[in-house]
Amino acid sequence: MSSLKGPGTVTWDVTYACPLRCTHCYSESGRRPSRQLGHDEMLRVADAIVALGPESVEFAGGEPLLVRGIFDVAERIRQAGIAVNLYTGGWTFTPRAARDAVRVFSRITVSVDGASAEVHDGIRGRAGSFERAMRALAILDEVAPHHEVRFGIDCVVTRGNLHQMEEFCTAVAPRFANMAFLIFGAVLPSGLASRPGFEGELLTEQELSTLASPERVTHLQSLAPPSVQVMTTDNFLLQMNPDMIARYGFPMMQVEPDGQVRAMPIYEGTVGSLLADDPLTLWQRSIERWRNPFVVETLSSIRSMRDWAEATRRLDHHFGSEEVRRRIALRPAYLAPAPA
Repeated sequence: MSSLKGPGTVTWDVTYACPLRCTHCYSESGRRPSRQLGHDEMLRVADAIVALGPESVEFAGGEPLLVRGIFDVAERIRQAGIAVNLYTGGWTFTPRAARDAVRVFSRITVSVDGASAEVHDGIRGRAGSFERAMRALAILDEVAPHHEVRFGIDCVVTRGNLHQMEEFCTAVAPRFANMAFLIFGAVLPSGLASRPGFEGELLTEQELSTLASPERVTHLQSLAPPSVQVMTTDNFLLQMNPDMIARYGFPMMQVEPDGQVRAMPIYEGTVGSLLADDPLTLWQRSIERWRNPFVVETLSSIRSMRDWAEATRRLDHHFGSEEVRRRIALRPAYLAPAPA
């Protein structure tokens, strides 16, 4: 969809509450106030999102399943003819939640960042999170075939789990006969993954090139069950390179839990609230931010992942509120895991 007419996709982080403590968390969920709205206000935000006319809405977080009434809110958007999708870590996923979810969501993505408990739990910061994710997938494997919903896995690829991509295809995917997709996306230098010291977990330029290559996808697809679609992405779209935006536009809007709209999805800085401002006006303000001279100069200078991390820190400090700057200043140093 043209960037001038509205976003094609809206991602709504409905809460910053989360039972996990992921080392790379883009939103720092579980470490900050949830900023979660009451039910009536969430319905108002849902109506504002509908007014934007997107093709799909992604419910993310934090952990969306911690939000009471989340299925009613998603149904409000679905009734408007917009596809709604769920992104979950699986910790709180139960058979009852699954029965509600498959009736509302078109796609359910379980976030899994390791093909083994050791790797996944280390990244997620909580023992048992791998088994919880596997349980969520098993529940979906049982109920999804009876509904019009696709489910699968999204893996954030870091240097710490890069070696397990094949194992995802050969050991994890075959466990779930009805799983539809397996997505590998390079870790973004956003949120906690942008802090100094985390650069060692960002993929090198060579690793990124290999990850996104057709040959790599073909190889991984050959290892996975035929029913599972394997996809990889370097996530460069989210960098929002000014030349690329000028040529192709940008299709996404990011909404924070309290209805505030980010000007640029992976960078701090909002342009107003869906509870107080006209939705299309907020989209126009976002477009203006993309063209801001400081933004254009900062993002045009990126030549490597380390450059991108530095650009993120510059943008977050420049456009973030005083509250955001205080939170950034209090981020703990990243301590790389000891070699095995």
